[in-house]
Amino acid sequence: MTRTKLLFASVILTTLCIVACNDEQPRIIAPEPVLPATLANYSEPAVESSYWVDESRFAVTDAGATLGRVLFYDKILSRTNKVSCATCHVQSAGFGDGTALSSGVHEQVLTRHTPALINLYDDRMLFWDGRSKSLEDLVLRPVRNHQEMGLDDIEFLLAKLNKATYYPALFEQAFGSSDITQERVVDALAQFVRSMISARSKFDRVQAGIEEFNHLELLGQQVFFGEGRCYQCHLGQDFNERGGFFGGWDDPQANIGLDEVYADPGAGAFDPEEVGEFKIPSLRNIAVTAPYMHDGRFSTLEEVIDHYNNNIQDHENLSFELRDWQTGGPARLGLDDQQVTALIRFLETLTDHAYLADERFSDPFER
Repeated sequence: MTRTKLLFASVILTTLCIVACNDEQPRIIAPEPVLPATLANYSEPAVESSYWVDESRFAVTDAGATLGRVLFYDKILSRTNKVSCATCHVQSAGFGDGTALSSGVHEQVLTRHTPALINLYDDRMLFWDGRSKSLEDLVLRPVRNHQEMGLDDIEFLLAKLNKATYYPALFEQAFGSSDITQERVVDALAQFVRSMISARSKFDRVQAGIEEFNHLELLGQQVFFGEGRCYQCHLGQDFNERGGFFGGWDDPQANIGLDEVYADPGAGAFDPEEVGEFKIPSLRNIAVTAPYMHDGRFSTLEEVIDHYNNNIQDHENLSFELRDWQTGGPARLGLDDQQVTALIRFLETLTDHAYLADERFSDPFER
């Protein structure tokens, strides 16, 4: 090949690379989603107990949640078309991701552990530091975050969605017209996350009188509501301080004495009096959402229980529930090995295997 032809070929290849690789182009690389011919039922949560959903706050339609499901799994919502919401929220891991710290759109390590998505339909304290008060406020924050999904230009996002052949019909079905707007993207994503109700665990079936705990699980329940003092922070039907069995705090966050000096201040970033306070997570599906804490420092439930049993640090903001009632210092629970094992067996009854495999929440792009 002559030098002129080589130079010409080089220019052509360079041009093609720019067109193909420039992430400013609203490219579409994902296959079309495969959806059921009949809309799945999202508007009626699947439960196997007396689990109660406030219908006035639920506000989910089958078409809206179906659109939200596609958006949730669609990688074109990221700058590089390589990351979706589901990249960090994996169904088999209770919509956590199984790593201490996730990687972002450019593969950099993020600063916090991915929280699981479980029963957030009426949650008004979202993210580890509680910065969002509604799902509508939450859903685009990871998309727009330059480290997480990196697509901070909403007009560019809408342009990408408009180029995908499958979205006009989905928006038409959900909202009555094919117009793709930021408000509708937010609405659909929030509807999908709101529909993700987990209430079909063994615990739920025991509550409904369908099953019974075995001896060890029953002992674990007694530890949970007794010597383990777990109930003091993990109340309610979601075991996360939002009311239920015994009421609940108005402010579902706590400083649990992880450190004497916090590198990450948590809610203290907004209020100095709340340094070291983080959202109290739901314990539903806790056995499959390891690792634990805002920084993923604990790999197992045994390590979590050992923290409460022996290693609570005496931070000035330590929640009073975790102080010894006599000495005023950090509590030391003194649980023995059998009690620890039993407590873990009880926590395992909160695993909802149906939720972890529910096709309504699965990846529609998988082949």
